[in-house]
Parts: sequence; structure tokens; C-alpha cells
Amino acid sequence: MIIGSGPAGYTAAIYTSRANLKPVLYCGLQTGGQLTQTTEVENFPGYPQGVDGNQMMMDLREQAERFGADVRDGIVTKADFSKAPYVLTLEDGTQIESDTVIIATGASAKYLGLDDEEKYRGQGVSACATCDGFFYRKRTVAVVGGGDTACEDALYLSSLAKKVYLVVRKPFLRASQVMQDRVRAAENIEILFEHNATGLYGENGVEGMHVVKRKGEADESHYDVAIDGFFLAIGHKPNSDVFREWVDTDEIGYIRTVGNTQQTRVPGVFAAGDVCDPVYRQAIVAAGSGCKAALEAERYLQTL
Repeated sequence: MIIGSGPAGYTAAIYTSRANLKPVLYCGLQTGGQLTQTTEVENFPGYPQGVDGNQMMMDLREQAERFGADVRDGIVTKADFSKAPYVLTLEDGTQIESDTVIIATGASAKYLGLDDEEKYRGQGVSACATCDGFFYRKRTVAVVGGGDTACEDALYLSSLAKKVYLVVRKPFLRASQVMQDRVRAAENIEILFEHNATGLYGENGVEGMHVVKRKGEADESHYDVAIDGFFLAIGHKPNSDVFREWVDTDEIGYIRTVGNTQQTRVPGVFAAGDVCDPVYRQAIVAAGSGCKAALEAERYLQTL
């Protein structure tokens, strides 16, 4: 059984179905994963002209189904890995038994919770600078966050964009000192300390953001900043809650795998993609780990 329908899940389905393992894949809460929120993907091999994120995920699904993968809608709400065969419970109460499980439930980007984030998603709002930064060459963008990820995104975007605003809620950066130094040294990055983005505006996409600057306990100033792109870099939450009773995770919730494998501490249970990757979070890396998980699952089944 494969849980999740992003690049990791579908790749695992392609490999396991071609190995005649008759995999069942449950799509989860967001069929197609985070890429369905991206307008165009240009950095995945095999699409020289780029591809719409939704189209790419439909292509992967079609390829998995072509080899016999049983792709189903449904959300796993409970897992019991106490003994094999493992039992997974769906939201409607249905229980599925499986000798092996590949967890590919991904991670969800954290957003500020503004209505405008949803309104302009795919039209200037992004949670992946390396995915979408190319579209903002010679333009002006904002990055929200003050940690290492935000600084890394700001630096990456500064190599493409004309101007980068780093919107930081606190009066200081939480990033490592070396990242702080690099951001401060970049001529086209402007740090907006003690600022909060409160909204976005634009006719056919993002044209600017509403911000508030805190000057004191009861002193605030509100103004607008013209931007073309709005990037969130305030972290991701791995979708691992259902499994944390059984597998090892780090303090954030990313599933820990054993050595250079996708094996969790539970025999026959594997993890792939963003649910176990706090570093790269790229579709091609997720696909590769889905391939590894599938091959390892096949070898595990051969030992039973």
C-alpha cells in the first residue's frame, strides 16, 4: 500500500506495479500533492518546455495506472504497525491490510492564513522559491520569514530578481550568522524588520502587499509595497501525525529513515518524499526516494 499521490507516491506506484506487486495507492487529502498548486514546473526532467503542475501529476498518475496500480481516493486516518500485516484505517472506517506500506504523504507549507494567499495562489503567491523563482527574473519579490530557509530563499531570488524584500516579524533574524551576513551583504535585498504582511492586492495577479510596521506597543504604521511575487518561507509541516506512534521522527515531525535507505524502524514500512526530507523538498528528489522505497519494498517482500 502506498499512501500519498505526489511525485514520491506515484513513482513508487510505477515501480511496484511494474514489478507485479499490485500496489494500492490512496491519494490523500490533496490529490497530486503540492505541485498541483504550482502553475508551471520547469525543473523536472523530461519537460523541456515546462509543464503545468496539475498536468504533470496527471501524467504520473496515468503512467502508474497504465502498469496496473490501483489508485483510489481516500484519506488514511489511523495506522497500526504493531504486527504484520499492517492495518490502515480510512476516514470512512474501512480497514486495509498490507504486508508493506510506503508513506509518501508529503509536507504542507505553512502560510500566514491570509485570504489573499488563497486568492493569488498560482498568480504570485508561492511557497517554493526554487520552483517558481525563475518566473520573477528582473522583477520585485517579497520573502516572508526570518530563519535560514527565508534567508536562503531571499539569496536565491536575489540572483534572479531586481529587488527582494525580506519581511521579518521580529526585530532580528533567527538564521545562522553566516546566512545573516550573506543577506546583509546582498545589495538588492532589503530587510523589513518588525513588519507583518497583512494582505495582497492586484488585478490579474499580485501587484503589491499591505504591510504594517510596529514602532512601539501602541504605534503602528500601515503602507503598501509594490511587488510582483510573494514567497512564504516560514516552514513546512510534514504530514506524519498518523504514523508518529510507530515510526521515529525528528522534533518537527519528519520521519527518520535508516541509513541511506527509505526504511523506517518498522520492518516493511518505508517513507519517501517530503514527509522524510527536511532539506531538499524538490519533486525530482521525492521521485527518486519513491523509486528507492519501491525497490526496497520489493526486496522485503521477497524475504517473506
